[in-house]
Amino acid sequence: MKVLAISGSPSRPSRTSKLIDRIASLLGEQDIETSQVSIYDFPADALIQADFSHAAIKRFQQQVRDADGIIIASPVYKAAYAGALKVMLDLIPEGGFAGKPVLPLVSGGSAGHLLAVDYAIKPVLAALKASDIHQGVFAIDAQIGSSADGHATLAEELDTRLRQAAQDFVGQLPSSPRQQPPALDLHSVVSRISL
Repeated sequence: MKVLAISGSPSRPSRTSKLIDRIASLLGEQDIETSQVSIYDFPADALIQADFSHAAIKRFQQQVRDADGIIIASPVYKAAYAGALKVMLDLIPEGGFAGKPVLPLVSGGSAGHLLAVDYAIKPVLAALKASDIHQGVFAIDAQIGSSADGHATLAEELDTRLRQAAQDFVGQLPSSPRQQPPALDLHSVVSRISL
């Protein structure tokens, strides 16, 4: 099982990446592999020119196609998700999330940005035809810190919500690798109709 985390944070390291790391750790406990892609994985000229023939963009589109589920993570600025996330989502073909559950992870300076998940992020995910959009997890920046050795420290309440979100997200993932539907046997269909 593969999950792709798309980070919209323009900074690194970032609070957003700490949320992704924690979810990836929780999914790893369920033997689910999580890979991460950010704006830094693309040459600037390919992004600015929307060069869909560039190898990095083709690789990203393939990662999206191969993923069983998607994590979208972004900081919120002025009630909107980061422009870096918008640039990356624009690289995904229309309907690119079809058949894939999506888990939004959002961080912001205050709870006043909470509705950005519903009013800014979810409509974009719906336009990309995500099969199931999790309610998401919103974290206040103050809930995400770092220890002296650089490891993420999360408020207990936030970690509890992340654990629940990971559990819910695993329940949305396909239970087995995607398979082509069996070929239709026209002979058996015709014989059933004629009975």
